[in-house]
Amino acid sequence: MPADTVDPAAAAADAQMSGMPGMGHDDHMDMAADAHMQMTALRPPSPRDSARAAALAREIRTDLAKYRDVRVAEADGFKPFLPNVPQQVYHFTNRTWAFEETFRFDPAKPTSLLYRHDADGSYTLVGAMYTAPRSASESTLDARIPLSVARWHQHVNWCLPPRGGLARWNEQRDGTPVFGPRSPIATEAACSAVGGRFVPHLFDWMVHANVFASDDPKIVWGHVD
Repeated sequence: MPADTVDPAAAAADAQMSGMPGMGHDDHMDMAADAHMQMTALRPPSPRDSARAAALAREIRTDLAKYRDVRVAEADGFKPFLPNVPQQVYHFTNRTWAFEETFRFDPAKPTSLLYRHDADGSYTLVGAMYTAPRSASESTLDARIPLSVARWHQHVNWCLPPRGGLARWNEQRDGTPVFGPRSPIATEAACSAVGGRFVPHLFDWMVHANVFASDDPKIVWGHVD
């Protein structure tokens, strides 16, 4: 998950939201109507799209199987994103491939590999995360992974504490967080009113392919009805 333009506090909050127990991928999908989550529209299903997605899942499983050994991933340039932030699923990111995904889609070269951190300290490969520029059209995203099967998402309209204001992350008003993904604040004006920094787009488009977690397309692509 590239973070070159995002401060560590914002990135840590995102990691906690998407990787901590209780915020799994289905919870991610449930945030479709949330002010902090922009998602692609789910297109009508078609046999052609289903076949294309199934073939892609098989290709990803084959191409990335070697990364079941996290040491192989690290040797190929994948580094854990925010390793000191407790997470259920860790993103091991390859920054070179993340940059290349701006221009191409290669199932064998994802932005990140997704690992579950097990109780014994080992890592179990769950899948991969692919990214696309935030300016990409839905037709461009559909060409990469059919939008009748997968829903790409962006984290949007975040209010963050001011720079140097990490101590303010835990602030609450009326029992709800002032900052971050669970805050009701979703406009620049409201964020300025609490002395925060408004970030309209936290990261680029992203989608998970949980190909090692299940053969069920709804789990593989995080597709919920």
